[in-house]
Amino acid sequence: METRRLGNTDIEITPLIFGTWQAGKSGWVDIEDQAVIDAMQAALDAGITTFDTAEVYGKGYSEELVGKALSDRRDRVVLATKVFANHLKHDQVIESCENSLRRMQTEVIDLYQIHWPAGAFNSDVVPIGETMGALNQLKEQGKIRAIGVSNFSRSQLEEAMTHGRIDSLQPPYSLFWRGVETELVPYCAENRLTVLAYSSLAQGLLTGKFGPDQQFPKEDVRSKNKLFQPPLYDKAQAALDRLRPIADRHHTTLGNLALAWLIAQPQTTAIVGARNASQAKENAQATAVSLSADDLAEIDAISRTVTEHLPSDPVMWNFG
Repeated sequence: METRRLGNTDIEITPLIFGTWQAGKSGWVDIEDQAVIDAMQAALDAGITTFDTAEVYGKGYSEELVGKALSDRRDRVVLATKVFANHLKHDQVIESCENSLRRMQTEVIDLYQIHWPAGAFNSDVVPIGETMGALNQLKEQGKIRAIGVSNFSRSQLEEAMTHGRIDSLQPPYSLFWRGVETELVPYCAENRLTVLAYSSLAQGLLTGKFGPDQQFPKEDVRSKNKLFQPPLYDKAQAALDRLRPIADRHHTTLGNLALAWLIAQPQTTAIVGARNASQAKENAQATAVSLSADDLAEIDAISRTVTEHLPSDPVMWNFG
């Protein structure tokens, strides 16, 4: 699989990144540890070298599984993780990093990201300069190689950039969720930041596997996802029906068509999770789908039949 440079670093990442939110189990159902470990190893064997996790996924459990799955293959992988919004004071950042290193059984984190801006989820409001000071210190010590942010607005990203080099932004971004294109993607392209798109399959909606009457248990995070609520869900189903012939034309799945479209966008890579090895292998095939300019325009037009009805709030879930 081809690789791309992460921001302005010399770190090479794959256009598809294996996401591990589900490995932490919190917010997900029917997740088996060994199946997720097998999925990570299958992804690596299929050419996906980059893995994204976070300390908050299952309170460190996801990072532990990443360590179990990949520590003996560490020289082949790029590891990205995140510090949560409630750990953004200087000493908390340092401690969180040490804990993540230990759980993932590694001596260095390739990309260390601020998961949400300070103040999110009722966390303390910590000056970004304090947080960046800790991150810069970790970078100087060789414990992290690059700094990224997630869920930041353009103004928050610009302010953070005044305190040190940031090489990536991780926002929600998919065919059905495109608010990031207004200000953030152009800023990232201009400043050579890599966009690590999360929920790149709209939490599975873009695979087409959920029918019109799909219901999720309340402990499944998708039960709170705005795209799975009427009337958006009905518009998404209609759009999927129009995307299917394009996928068929390219002898690929709906999900891989959506991933191929996403990694064709400026500076953009796609984080995609998997519950088992077969899903991981299937996802990896998205990089082989070659879309023409006409394909991209057609997909874009269909996508907008959903996205033009989205709320302006960038958060995908009603967590209230």
